[in-house]
Amino acid sequence: MSRTEPTELPAVHESWLPREHPMHRPRHGRRQRAALVCALLFLTAPFSTWLLGARAEQLENRPLAEFPGITEGWGFLTGLSPWAAENLPFRGPAVRSVHGISQGVFGEQARLEAGTHSSPVGTGSDQEQSRPPLNESVFPKVIEGKAGWLYLGHDVAYPCTPKRGADEVIAGLRRWRQVVEASGRRFELVIAPDKSTMYPANLPENYAGKDCAGRARQEFWQRIPGETGALDMREPLREVADRNGRAIYHDIDTHWTHEGGITMVYQLAERLAPGSTATWKVLPSRAYPHSADIPDLLGQSRTVPIQAYSLAPDGGADNTRFRPSDFHEPLRLESEVKPGMIDQPTRMVGDSFTQFASPYLAATFSDIAVVHPEEIAKRPQETGALLAEGDVVTFELSERFVSGGRYDLLDPAVADQVGAILAADPR
Repeated sequence: MSRTEPTELPAVHESWLPREHPMHRPRHGRRQRAALVCALLFLTAPFSTWLLGARAEQLENRPLAEFPGITEGWGFLTGLSPWAAENLPFRGPAVRSVHGISQGVFGEQARLEAGTHSSPVGTGSDQEQSRPPLNESVFPKVIEGKAGWLYLGHDVAYPCTPKRGADEVIAGLRRWRQVVEASGRRFELVIAPDKSTMYPANLPENYAGKDCAGRARQEFWQRIPGETGALDMREPLREVADRNGRAIYHDIDTHWTHEGGITMVYQLAERLAPGSTATWKVLPSRAYPHSADIPDLLGQSRTVPIQAYSLAPDGGADNTRFRPSDFHEPLRLESEVKPGMIDQPTRMVGDSFTQFASPYLAATFSDIAVVHPEEIAKRPQETGALLAEGDVVTFELSERFVSGGRYDLLDPAVADQVGAILAADPR
């Protein structure tokens, strides 16, 4: 009688089987041990090097990734990798070395992350229809343009991979206008154009996302000003640049210059009080170097020359004040009322573009406070109370974040939550 072969796997772990058994697998082979050791070294490197005095270098225009909380479930494990990668103390020199070698030897940007430097996306409508949804990581962090110009990759990545569609974005912005105006306050919305919108001629001939970003940009500017009442800054900025004979955006920074900041303040003041700027006197004041944000993404430390200005709303003494702030903690600016100033209490939501305008807001608004857009959804009660102090509520938002639906405040539920606070203290 022939012996029947077993049809079920042994009820033991593979590593416990005899070595000659065909199903035997060692619990921790040499490769497994090596992988575990490497993972342990990678994850503990920020701690061990910190104890030795080394500190991580912030390369991007945002804080370093925070250590994940153990209460986040699986998010704790998925959050360990970005935390460890961004907090490596020698990341900055490593990025600079890799980029230098890549540029010098191969003549192109280094592939600092998987897929961040890829071939152009969206070369034809039929091809795009068959593609799966794009991921933000397929786009380069920096687009190297002509004549040494650098563009922020988010100008392209965000519109091509929106978190909210155009209809949702418009509905969110319109809801803010509704809740603010329903409380008896005035609402003003300013969109700061991307540098790629204002100076497309210096973009390279081909780059990842050229087609999809171009279509998104065209739809954005066709719809947003008319359907939300937003102040379209493109033409005023072009006029100032043409009059002064120089670009109103920095060639290696993503923001406008101080001249762009002044232009926004002019436009706001004329909307709130037509003719109020007639007495304003603007003159060049101090010049200083400013750390450019885009080269940081390439591991480079470069500066751009900044020309600041004095602004006298009554045509007399300079009334500007320079108070550096990222607005995550509200910046309050108050001064004695002078002719030519806006004397309506104004509360503003503004990002890094407003940083280049804050000295001139201080010069021309007698009572203004600015808070960052991220804080609205994070702290709706506190920021709602801040906005309720004003008779005027102004939003300055960046094109790339609006076009990509990246602001959490675009959720109508956030506007409703803050709107309830405004309604409880009507004007």
